[in-house]
Amino acid sequence: MRLDAREWLEPDGLGGYAMGTVDGIRTRRYHGLLVAATRPPEGRMALVADLEVEVETAAGTRALSSHRYRGDVVHPDGAARRVGFAWQPWPRWEYLLEDGTRIAQEVIVAPGAPQVLVRWRRLAGDGPARLRVRPLLSGRDHHALHHENPAFRFDAEVDDPGSGHGARVTWRPYDGVPAIVALASGGYRAAPDWYRGFRYAAEVARGLDAEEDLAAPGVFTIDLADGDAVVAFGAGDALADATDARALAREVGDAEAARRAGFATPLHRAADAYVVTRGAGRTVIAGYPWFTDWGRDTFISLRGLCLATGRLDEARGLVLAWSAALSRGMLPNRFVEDGTAEYNTVDAALWFVVAADALVAADACDAAERRALDEAIDAIVAGHAAGTRHRIAATDDGLLACGEPGIQLTWMDARIGDRVITPRTGKPVEIQALWANALAIAGRRTPRWRDLLARTRAAFTARFWDDARGHLRDVVDCDHVAGAIDPSLRPNQLFAVGGGLPLALLDGPRARAVVDVVEAALWTPAGLRSLAPDAPGYRGRYQGGVVARDEAYHQGTVWTWLTGPFVEAWVKVRGGGADVRAEARRRFLAPVLARLEVAGLGHLAEIADGDPPHAPRGCPFQAWSVAEALRLDVDVLA
Repeated sequence: MRLDAREWLEPDGLGGYAMGTVDGIRTRRYHGLLVAATRPPEGRMALVADLEVEVETAAGTRALSSHRYRGDVVHPDGAARRVGFAWQPWPRWEYLLEDGTRIAQEVIVAPGAPQVLVRWRRLAGDGPARLRVRPLLSGRDHHALHHENPAFRFDAEVDDPGSGHGARVTWRPYDGVPAIVALASGGYRAAPDWYRGFRYAAEVARGLDAEEDLAAPGVFTIDLADGDAVVAFGAGDALADATDARALAREVGDAEAARRAGFATPLHRAADAYVVTRGAGRTVIAGYPWFTDWGRDTFISLRGLCLATGRLDEARGLVLAWSAALSRGMLPNRFVEDGTAEYNTVDAALWFVVAADALVAADACDAAERRALDEAIDAIVAGHAAGTRHRIAATDDGLLACGEPGIQLTWMDARIGDRVITPRTGKPVEIQALWANALAIAGRRTPRWRDLLARTRAAFTARFWDDARGHLRDVVDCDHVAGAIDPSLRPNQLFAVGGGLPLALLDGPRARAVVDVVEAALWTPAGLRSLAPDAPGYRGRYQGGVVARDEAYHQGTVWTWLTGPFVEAWVKVRGGGADVRAEARRRFLAPVLARLEVAGLGHLAEIADGDPPHAPRGCPFQAWSVAEALRLDVDVLA
């Protein structure tokens, strides 16, 4: 049996999704056909986990589905009949039965509603062919697992005209869980049962609980000889207006095929997955399947996801909506599931300034909106200069200090309990670069920020350059101790030489030296390592349980999004000519884009191992990884 655990993703535009593997065997708790956001983009609930599918022909009954169970048993043997798979324009499998019958299966999700369509078509063979589809349901938070229990309600509301066509079935599995509605092109028969002991290999590898039971309330039977077999699933009232499953599949399929054909490149299509609905506006999902919208990720991603793709209206709405969450000059790191904002980031607001300035430069705002953004930028700079939470404040030398015990403030934010793995308390190098850029942007209107910027630049040059090592220090005044330094070779220094930011704090031979040493020690075909391999504490593999993975997260693990600042800095220090850009595209962007087919199909993963062969790890569908590749492709290297 040829197994392929590469993953596909079909988002619904609300924060929900369908997601699975090429071979059809779920490996994560997050894999499912219908995962719906009950408070878009939050409150995701796994409703329809999977299907048990079999086809009955004159030669007998054969399975099209497979699952992994306790004991590493794969059953039934449907995956062995897979003879083809394509992920564009949506996931499509082909199965070949022993009698020559060939069947295609498709999964179609269109943005705007928590619903998914599954369609089967006979491509070869004749005679009778009957498809039986048994939904496997849960009704849980998508981070949790489901187990057999007496509270699950197998009873269904069934509207079946009795002709074997057009059944509508509604299950209400638990109180507080959305109704699960199915509309099928065939009949339904109740056959309640539990399927026990599903085992998820990716969860085992991550050191987490990995077994689940699913409820199987009944079976749809559909005649494939009569035409396409379709089962549509929806949460709540998503299918309220639909009456014909086949007609719905044609309508949604035709419209969605046309919409997807309009994307300029696979990266443009991937970018569309991350811009979703929040309330009356839009937001950015940091990654699928387990992230929601995070402040830092949003504003790092915005230039690639929205500005480079021409989605200016959405970018404007995003920036203006987030500005409403300003507090004491800070923006939230994220909103937790109950809607509470967490103000525990030093850089989210500074990235906001960069993104807002780029939005204005794109001529995407009217006069009133520009004033609102100017006010937000001024509030951020003033708040940081005067001092705000977590000892974030400009010091007498103009540099920006931050941090206190037990708080992770920079993008290197792994924490185990109260232990911060890479605390970087003091004056981190990329924070100074972001701070200087914010001062420069605000200083166009306010002279005192220009004066502070001059002090910042002078102090930066004096404090961060390490002549003995030939690169920038990662942190100075560590733990707020004057003169204490962390000289680690990390990618963060790229932001100070113009990588990812408009204003460089270092230029000339020193900037070239920074880029060269980063390339030599940190570059991999998957992106940049977060720490040099010869450094104390380097971890070359991101694997094992939660503690082991968190300890490796920023201690050598490769981060794909850092390809953007690295390549931009590499081009800048070489003059930025057409030949340089072409070489950068060939040497750096091309190997990263080759990974669109490696893990999350059509997307780029969050991270990879620092050691060869740089296996993809972490979140398989990551917004800023895609965004920075797009920004390079469309803007920096164009």
